[in-house]
Amino acid sequence: MKIKEDEVIKDILKDAETRMQGAIHALSDDLASIRTGRASPALVERLPVEYYGTPTPLMQLASISVPEPRSLMIKPFDPTTMKSIERAIQASELGLNPNNDGKAIHLNLPPLTEERRRDLVKHVHSRLEEARVAVRNIRRDVHNDLRDYEKEKLISEDDLKRGEDELQKLTDRFIEEISKVGQSKEKEILEV
Repeated sequence: MKIKEDEVIKDILKDAETRMQGAIHALSDDLASIRTGRASPALVERLPVEYYGTPTPLMQLASISVPEPRSLMIKPFDPTTMKSIERAIQASELGLNPNNDGKAIHLNLPPLTEERRRDLVKHVHSRLEEARVAVRNIRRDVHNDLRDYEKEKLISEDDLKRGEDELQKLTDRFIEEISKVGQSKEKEILEV
């Protein structure tokens, strides 16, 4: 019976780890779209562009390159999408003006002001807190599952305690990882 109980706990914790990893991945994708002093294709690649009536991520419609540290060049695969891409950039929260030369769209990123940097750091902190909440919610769900299994006598009280300890270690590890991701992004934003 002991082997089956160990398997149940291992499966639950593996599932929790996968879900927490997903929260970190979502956070990283989210933070990549926050502007820093340097140009990065991640800034615009997920930007929704109206393409034949469907919002389509920019990265599916154009190649995005970084010719210089503070500029992006967007080359549409289909030249007829040029206007739609320009409109999407202007409508976004990026606050950038696209320059169209007929073949490509150039985006020049002006240096960030001190006030804008502070706003971006606040934004990063709120995203980090959302990720921490997501990880804690996963912990709560898994903890409830463990308790249910113990009530249904699928695992023993000792296994429940061991499972709870392992779950807490897992949660602490991911909360720590969220902090590291946040510190690195904050450093990137504040770098002049």
